[in-house]
Amino acid sequence: MAWVLKMDEAIESGLVHDFDSSLSGIGQELGSGAYSMSDVLALPIFKQEDSNLPPENETKHPPFQYVLYAATSPAVKLHDETLTYLNQGQSYEVRMLDNRKLGDLPEISGKMVKSIVRVVFHDRRLQYTEHQQLEGWKWNRPGDRLLDLDVPMSVGIIDPRTNPAQLNTIEFLWDPAKRTSAFIQVHCISTEFTPRKHGGEKGVPFRIQIDTFKQNETGEYTDHLHSASCQIKVFKPKGADRKQKTDREKMEKRTAQEKEKYQPSYETTILTECSPWPDNAYVNNSPSTTPAFTSGQVTTYSVPDSNSSSPNHQGEGTPQYVVEQLCPAATIQEAQQWLHKNRFSTYARLFSNFSGSDLLKLTRDDLVQICGSADGIRLFNALKARSVRPRLTIYVCQESQHGRSISQLTSSQENENGEGDSRAIYVYHAIYLEELTTAELAKKIAAIFSISQNQINQVYRQGPTGIHVLVSDQMVHNLQDESCFVISTIKAENSEGYHVILK
Repeated sequence: MAWVLKMDEAIESGLVHDFDSSLSGIGQELGSGAYSMSDVLALPIFKQEDSNLPPENETKHPPFQYVLYAATSPAVKLHDETLTYLNQGQSYEVRMLDNRKLGDLPEISGKMVKSIVRVVFHDRRLQYTEHQQLEGWKWNRPGDRLLDLDVPMSVGIIDPRTNPAQLNTIEFLWDPAKRTSAFIQVHCISTEFTPRKHGGEKGVPFRIQIDTFKQNETGEYTDHLHSASCQIKVFKPKGADRKQKTDREKMEKRTAQEKEKYQPSYETTILTECSPWPDNAYVNNSPSTTPAFTSGQVTTYSVPDSNSSSPNHQGEGTPQYVVEQLCPAATIQEAQQWLHKNRFSTYARLFSNFSGSDLLKLTRDDLVQICGSADGIRLFNALKARSVRPRLTIYVCQESQHGRSISQLTSSQENENGEGDSRAIYVYHAIYLEELTTAELAKKIAAIFSISQNQINQVYRQGPTGIHVLVSDQMVHNLQDESCFVISTIKAENSEGYHVILK
C-alpha cells in the first residue's frame, strides 16, 4: 500500500515539472517590454472587424428636423419618450427645418418636397383597430376632422390638401430652402377613445407623425426621405395648460434626488426619427382618393379670385339672384359640375367624394370650418338656394302694353249671378337694384325692354300736376320698396335717344 502511494507522488511531481517547463518559455518570448495591446489589436483579424464599425465621430444625420412649438411635460422619466399636452382646436406651429449637411441629397436642391402630417394612436392595440375607431368618431362628430391645417397662419406651405376619406391626415408641399411653418389643429381629445370617461389625464395618447417624400422619375412624390414623430395628449380647451401646471407643481414637491430621475421640461418638442407610416409604402391610384402630387400641379394656395368668388359677380346675360338648386339625388359627377358652375372650383378637389346628399348634409359650421368664413357661408347659402335679397325692388310696366291691356288681355268670367266680368291683366317686370344709382336703373330698364342703354338719355319721374322730375341717385335711394311704375318714352329733341318717364 505504501508502495502505491509513493508511485502516485512520483507521477504527480513529474507532471508538475513538465507543466512548469512548458510555461517557462512564455515570459522569455514576450517579456515585459515585448507585450503591447496595440500590437495585438493591429493583427489582421482585429483590423477586419474594425473596418465594419462606423467611426466614432460619424453618426446618422437626418436630412430634416421638425419642431412642435409646445412644451414637454416635466413628469416624464429620463429614459422614456417625451410627452406633450395640446389643447383641442388650438393652432400649434410645427417648424420644418432643413438639416442637411453640405452635399447631402443634392437632387432635392431647389425643388419641393411633400410632407404628410397625421395624428395616429400611440397604443398598439388601438392602431390595429384604427379604422373602426375613426369611423366611430366620425359617426359621433359628422363633418369634423381630427386634424386640420390653419392655412392663414402657416408660412411657406404650398398646395395644402385634405382627403375627406382620411380625417386624420393633411399634406402639403414645401421648399426646404425657405422658412416653412405649418400650424396644425387637433380636434379630437384623448378621452374620446377610452371605454370609460375618466378625464384628460386618463385619456389615450396620440402621436403626431410627419413623413416627407421627394419626386420620383414620373414626378410623383413617393420616394421616402425622412419620418419623425412625437407623443401627445389632447385636452379640452385650456386643459393642457392646467395639466402642465399640475405636473410642474408635483415635480416641485419632489426631492432633488427624485428629480434627477425625470426629464426637464423643454419649451419645444423635437420630433424623433421613426419608421415611415405603412400607408405610404404604396401609392393608391384609386380615383376616389386625392390625386397624387405632380410637378405640373404645384400651385401656391391663395384666396379665390374676387372676380370668380364674389356673390355679386354676374355675367351680362345671367339673371341675378338665381342659384340652381343642388338635388339630393345628384351623383358625385353632378355635384362636381354644380361646384364648378357656381364658382366653387377651388374646393372641387376637396369634395371629390361628395354626392349631392353628402353636400346638403353639411351644416353651416362644417362648411365654415372646411372652406373658411367667407366661402363657407357662401357655399352654405348656395346649397340651401338662399337668394341674395336686393336692396330695392320696383315693378315696371310699359305704357303701350298698359294701354292695350284692357282690349287685348281681358279674361271674361261669369260671376255668381251669371253676369260678365272683364278684368285687365297688366304685366309688370321686377327690377332688382343693388347700387341704387340712376345708371343702374337705366341699365335694368334697357335690359327689360330690349334696347341699348345708350338710347336712354334721361330718366324722369312724373310728379304732381304732371311735371317731369329728373331722377337722381338720391331719388333712387328714397324710392319705396316694391313701388309700381308705368313707363312711357318720348323722343329726345337733339339726339336719336329717348327720355324715360316713370309714372
